Formats: sequence, structure tokens, C-alpha cells
Amino acid sequence: MEFQLLAADSGSKARAGIITTDHGQIETPIFMPVGTVGSVKAVNQQQLKEEIKAQIILGNTYHLYLRPGTEILEEAGGLHKFNGWDRPILTDSGGYQVFSLSNNRKLTEEGAMFQSHIDGSRHLFTPERVMDIQRSIGADIIMAFDECPPYPSEYLYAKNSMELTHRWLARCIQRLGETEPKYGYRQTLFPIVQGSTYKDLRKASAEFVAAAECEGNAIGGLSVGEPEEMMYEMCALCCEYLPESKPRYLMGVGTPWNILENISLGVDMFDCVMPTRNGRNGMLFTSKGVVNIKNKKWANDFTPIDDGIDCYTSNFYTKAYLRHLFVASEILALEIASIHNLAFYLHLVKQAREHIIAGDYNQWKNEMIPILKQRC
Repeated sequence: MEFQLLAADSGSKARAGIITTDHGQIETPIFMPVGTVGSVKAVNQQQLKEEIKAQIILGNTYHLYLRPGTEILEEAGGLHKFNGWDRPILTDSGGYQVFSLSNNRKLTEEGAMFQSHIDGSRHLFTPERVMDIQRSIGADIIMAFDECPPYPSEYLYAKNSMELTHRWLARCIQRLGETEPKYGYRQTLFPIVQGSTYKDLRKASAEFVAAAECEGNAIGGLSVGEPEEMMYEMCALCCEYLPESKPRYLMGVGTPWNILENISLGVDMFDCVMPTRNGRNGMLFTSKGVVNIKNKKWANDFTPIDDGIDCYTSNFYTKAYLRHLFVASEILALEIASIHNLAFYLHLVKQAREHIIAGDYNQWKNEMIPILKQRC
């Protein structure tokens, strides 16, 4: 993987670049739709390419390991061949899912023993096993196995968790050095900064991760319940110590305004289930603000969902029609809302990139955020 910085904003730490992988280029800053089980919910691959204009999507090690399993993925030739997506893929290591199963898992130095949410069967994820699974999945960018501490966490817990994540990283790097990609193209490891909301731990973790000299770095353990301002503070601190010459990925974030603020702090890559999950519940993010499409006020609104973005679905369907589909519990509503929200997120980061290159990103961001936050 290669990362080239093309421009930096004069009024913030926002930057524009290009990530080059064996499955194509990614223009940063970028938002990555989440396809947990190899599928972005309610959206097909053609829509992802042509309407949403996604450049990279995510898969999840935990879920793909359980279903369909590594044997089927290997027989298919990897996730790219299995789901028909010929652009870059990133896989989350499953650390967050193991964190979310806190009542059904046990952490040790060796790894994480957990129960499947599907059938209750027990499984052990070690750093080595997670690297092997991600070799089988075949993603272009793979994540180190980490523990994501909850918020709030006691200082000692956060410290021990961070140190365990660091030891696991060393094992991940060693395992990758002992194995080869299975499908003839390169795979890149991103380690993950942890440390909860403690400044000294975040600094120590960012320095440790930077010293590993991987080709990109991730910031984890945020957007897990902490206040927004605390998230921004921790992110800014991490970016201060992570090298400028490599892409920075803030995991699991967030709202459109969260993304714009964190771009200004120096983050290049984002993912979140929010656009699809909220879309399926009738919340739309638009160029004019947040819309609850189930509200009766839209029953007679025959204007497009959002004519401020370049997306067929957003321009073609009306608010009144989409509201009707939700009220009627029609499955098409979930598809339209998901496509629109993802298209809006990709439109937003494309705009951000253009303003970074133009040198007026910070001014544009400060004008946009109040608009994005308003309830229509």
C-alpha cells in the first residue's frame, strides 16, 4: 500500500491524499460503508459503485469467520470474489465485536474466548488466529487484534487493556511475517491506538503504534459513549503523535459533523453503521439537515429527497413517496434511505477533499456544521 499526500488545509490539519492498493486507489478523506457480513445492508454492489460512489467497503472478521466461514471464502478465492466487489476492502479484526459480547467472553493473555451470538458455540480468537482469518478473507487493509475498553473505564483497566493490545500487536506483526497472502495481492496491517479517555495513555499508545512503522494507523476506542468534545480531544492528541506520512483511520465515527470535525484534526478514513442503520429507521442526513422522514409533515412534500447531491435515488424519489413506503412497511424504503444516506456521506467527504485542495476547508466546515445539525 502507498499513501501520497496531495494537499493540506491552511486553517486546520485537514489533508487530502491518495491511498493506492492492489484493488485500486482511494481518495482521502474517505468514508467507508460498512458491509459487516460481506454485504452493505439493503444495498447492492452496482448501487455502491454508481450511485453511492464508494471507493472502499468494510467486512468484519468475527462475522465472516462465523458465517460463511473461512473454508467457503477460500474456495471462492477470497471476499472480493465471493461478493463481487473488485475495489479495496478493509476488515475489522473483530475486537469491537468481542468487546460488545462482554457478558459472553473471557480475555486472557492468549486471546479472547467468546460465545457465538448465532448458536452459542465457543471460539478462541488469538492475534495469530485473527491474522490467519484475515488472510483467508483477503482484505486489502487488515486490522490488528485489540481490546476496545468500554466508556467509562477505570484508569488501571484502561492501562492494562492498552498494554495487552500492544502485546497482541507484536504477535500480529510476527504472524503476518510468517505467512503470505493467499490470493496474489498485498495486504496491509493497521495497528490500533487505544487508551480510553486518558491523555497519557493515548499518547503512550500513539507513540507505540507509530514506532511499529506499519503502513497506516488506526484510532480505536472512541465513539463508545464519551462526550463529543472528549472524542475530539483524544483524536487530536493521537494525530499529534501518529506520523503525517501515513493514513489515519478513526474507527466507528460517526455523524456528518463528527466526520468534518475529525477531518480538521488530521484524520483520513472513517467508517460507521450510522448512515445505513439510521436510514433503515427513517432518519435521513441531507444537505439541508437531518430529516425524520416518518414525520407527517412530509406526507405532501413532492420535492426530491435531496437534490443537493449527485445521486439518482436521492434526486428521483420524493419525500412524500419515501414516507409512504415507511408507513406501509415496504422494504423498498430501507433500500432508498440507505442508498441516500451513504451517497450523502460520500458526497460530503468529496466536498471536504475539494475544499482542502482549495485551501478553505476550515471556513467551509464551520459554515456546514450548523446546517448539517439542524432538524428539518
